[in-house]
Amino acid sequence: MLLVLAWCLAWLPRAVIAEPHGAAVTQMRLEQADDGVYLTAQVQFELPTLVEEVLEKGIAIYFVAEAEVYRERWYWTDLKVAQAVRHMRLAYQPLSRRWRLNVSPVPITNAGFGVSLNQNFETLADALEGVRRVGRMRLGDLSEIGDEANHPVTFRFRLDTTQLPRPFLIPGFGQSDWNISAEKNARLPLEKAK
Repeated sequence: MLLVLAWCLAWLPRAVIAEPHGAAVTQMRLEQADDGVYLTAQVQFELPTLVEEVLEKGIAIYFVAEAEVYRERWYWTDLKVAQAVRHMRLAYQPLSRRWRLNVSPVPITNAGFGVSLNQNFETLADALEGVRRVGRMRLGDLSEIGDEANHPVTFRFRLDTTQLPRPFLIPGFGQSDWNISAEKNARLPLEKAK
């Protein structure tokens, strides 16, 4: 059965098989401050041509950056002690010819932006730099995380395809262009913030 499945996958066109587009977490720093633990990261990726065309037509795309902190346990699976999520919405404003980036700790829906940070940019390149840079994401209090051992931290960054309009969700329709994701793991011996 597995041999038949592998043979079928080998014959599928390359556009149907979703592969990540060279996204990578190039920098990641964890630091301890008086009010909690923070993560700063830099993600490197290039937008495929199809995604750029969709953006230029005024359709927004969404990115998600998330981090999880675990406490290792020898007798069971690791316990998640903290989690942080940052949602980003990137859209082109045709009337003002500017790019708008909304950043929020909760999912951004069409019903409204809720509490979010809004930034405007002159060019797509400048707006993408704002998406690629995840600055001081608060993971939690030291009391929640604890300081008795090194804690594993997992950081993930991805293009959120669940919020795309329905025509873009058709299986096989250029899905490899929509698969932008990166992940990096680290441990928490903390740097003390200055």
